[in-house]
Amino acid sequence: MTTATLPNDMARRNRRAAIIALSFALGMLGLGYAAVPLYRIFCEATGFGGTTMKVSEATASAIAVTDKQITVRFDSNVSSALPWRFKPENPTEKITIGARDMAAFVAENLSSKPVTGTATFNVTPVQAGRYFAKVQCFCFTEQTLQPGEKVRMPVIYYVDPAILTDPDTKDIEEITLSYTFYPLDQAKKGS
Repeated sequence: MTTATLPNDMARRNRRAAIIALSFALGMLGLGYAAVPLYRIFCEATGFGGTTMKVSEATASAIAVTDKQITVRFDSNVSSALPWRFKPENPTEKITIGARDMAAFVAENLSSKPVTGTATFNVTPVQAGRYFAKVQCFCFTEQTLQPGEKVRMPVIYYVDPAILTDPDTKDIEEITLSYTFYPLDQAKKGS
């Protein structure tokens, strides 16, 4: 090997190492941007961290209704940056496991301008999240309220009968569904 080819080989290896390092860095950057949506999808699919399941009408219709009941408590919160009042119409309901039920929340814009908010949600105890299924929910869309506007926001849901056979959840007597509304700009910063 001549001394003239040695710098060319080294330059080629350095270029290849630089391309590999750049590809790795770009791949990690891409994974960083994809982490939040992928985590959200994972949580919705598994109920991880008390995230509820989103199901279709067809799936909900196929669920067997049991003779067992469970209490569902509804919790509502509003970010201090959102000029809304938000509360459940009924703070608790006793429902039949497997049967679809509807809860309603009332939101009111207390400001003199239109305000858009979005809700985050979770279920406690967290083990129950995978069995709490929402068929329809205001939390899946942005909500814009006009000045002084007051709206009723329904949630159609059921508790999957599989909660009765899971050793970690079979003794649960009460589930809490909690919502927190944030102004849309603040919610986007958190995602």
